[in-house]
Amino acid sequence: MTPGLLTLVVTLAGIGHAQPWRDELATWSAATRPLSDLARMTRTIDAATGPYYLLMHGWTAIAGTSPTALRLPSALAMAVAAALTARLGAVLVGRRAGLLAGLLFAVLPVTSRYGQEARPYALATLLAVLATLLLVEALRRPTWRRWAGYAAAVAALGLLHLVALTLLAAHAVVVLLTAAHGPAGVVDPPGQSRAQMPDASRPRRRHLWRSTQPRDRTRVEHHGCHDAPQTPTAFHPATRSNAGGTPRVSPHPGSREHGTDAPEAEPQNVTGEAREALAGWLLALVPAVVLVTPLALVARGQRGRQLDWVDPARLPDLAALPGALAQSGVVGGFVLALAALGVARLGRRALLPAAAVLLPVLLMFAAGTMVPLWVTRYLVFTVPFACVLAGAALAAARVTPAPARTPATATPAEATPAEPAPAEATPAEPARTATPAAAGRTAAPVEAEQGPTSPRGRVAAGIAVVVLAGLLGLPDQAALRRTHEWPRSAPVDYAGAAGTIRAGQRPGDAIVYSPRDGWLFPDLGMAYHLGSRLPRDVLVVRDQRQDASLWAVECDDPARCLAGVDRVWLVVTGRRADPLAAVPGAKGDALRAGYTVRQVWPRPGITVALLVR
Repeated sequence: MTPGLLTLVVTLAGIGHAQPWRDELATWSAATRPLSDLARMTRTIDAATGPYYLLMHGWTAIAGTSPTALRLPSALAMAVAAALTARLGAVLVGRRAGLLAGLLFAVLPVTSRYGQEARPYALATLLAVLATLLLVEALRRPTWRRWAGYAAAVAALGLLHLVALTLLAAHAVVVLLTAAHGPAGVVDPPGQSRAQMPDASRPRRRHLWRSTQPRDRTRVEHHGCHDAPQTPTAFHPATRSNAGGTPRVSPHPGSREHGTDAPEAEPQNVTGEAREALAGWLLALVPAVVLVTPLALVARGQRGRQLDWVDPARLPDLAALPGALAQSGVVGGFVLALAALGVARLGRRALLPAAAVLLPVLLMFAAGTMVPLWVTRYLVFTVPFACVLAGAALAAARVTPAPARTPATATPAEATPAEPAPAEATPAEPARTATPAAAGRTAAPVEAEQGPTSPRGRVAAGIAVVVLAGLLGLPDQAALRRTHEWPRSAPVDYAGAAGTIRAGQRPGDAIVYSPRDGWLFPDLGMAYHLGSRLPRDVLVVRDQRQDASLWAVECDDPARCLAGVDRVWLVVTGRRADPLAAVPGAKGDALRAGYTVRQVWPRPGITVALLVR
């Protein structure tokens, strides 16, 4: 819970300060339309974001359309994503690594940036981590409920963010390796073999075999050896120890006699379970295929208009990706270095989080070299997996290099002599002869690695590095709360322009925009901030709703449409010393022929001029 709460606190800080930027204005425009108009719009533009607009349609009807209200779902989604990141790190690496991964995710500028934006990237990040966590649980202990949850998460992920389905490439690699070799080293808990997994994590078997867990051993010996009314049928007939005396339960057939620490023989149905896991994964993809395919086909037809501003991907874009994703060059490089250390530390257990970062990036880059698709914010959902790898590296950090003391290096005063084994003990039953102190010394390394008894020094060192990452990102945290535009050196002050018009408008005033077909949406910006006080849009013949798009359609004869209008507010994108001269075509000719500029108000990224006859 700590990473989730920290993320919520960080993302809520200043959430309403930055004014909605052009992408959020598109969200506002789409989400506030009647459902019939929204459905028509998605057939024309932005089909891939249609399900998110539908979700926001219901949300804005309840919460309103203030900047804070529009962004609150994203803030909540990022908080849950941080908690799930910590859980995924604990499952794959250990509790300490999971905690540090979640805390690192909480302080990254990218978490605040997209946790404070009314777009689907935060929700997609949440679903990506949730789907991966559910996959791990389903591979460890397959049940129809786990696979159903995974299927629902993947389908929702595809509906909210088509590009995020590239995560399935990483899932496919893990599922195939699990099917081929079993889950050992891929999704099994760290430091445990299949035989050592507790019952809550061990897959259900079709048959039982002798457990090496001490709690199970006690139960078996009690029932099988001390006048129990019935010996469980899953166990083989008792054999007599070499020392004579009480019969003991024999080991599983085909296994050698072993002690408590010896690995147990793998069950004979692992191959069948692996095949079932592969079949379960493939079946879980069916709902996503059925729901997402029509959406993808419609979105593919809109790609030319939707992404005409995107340049082809180039190799330098890969080098710039960590900084662009983290929303800070310094922090991006820092997290990348930690993630690389985490891969080196985890070995094969790094497969899932590393593949969840690399494969989506490589697939999208390859596609971006051929079609306009390379937009770095589309890959925000990979950040939690990089944090899991970084958390593994942070979990190994130490405050001091002093080695831990072990019984082998203990002083004579601290050493505890081993208790001699009773005469009836056999080599196959060392657990019955070990003292509690010896058992504690044996289990200590595992607990130190994963359990709540982790060395405080390592936790403190990891948290110190997380704090350092947060401090490095402070300038970018402050900047993104001023503007969401990228680059941040080129903000667009819609609110300032709207305030100028509000202060000086008179009844009968009209408003004209230039350009009207771009992606800066000056008309949506004025409509959002002025609301019912917006001057009459004198040139429009079909507004955005009527045209089922994000752009309005203006009249073919601007001079005729401007007849009878004495005062016009001209809104032009960019800072213009002579805004009237920046209006092209027939619209500019009509304005220059009929009006003169009375006053100009340049604002960052936008200019307002008052024209009079």
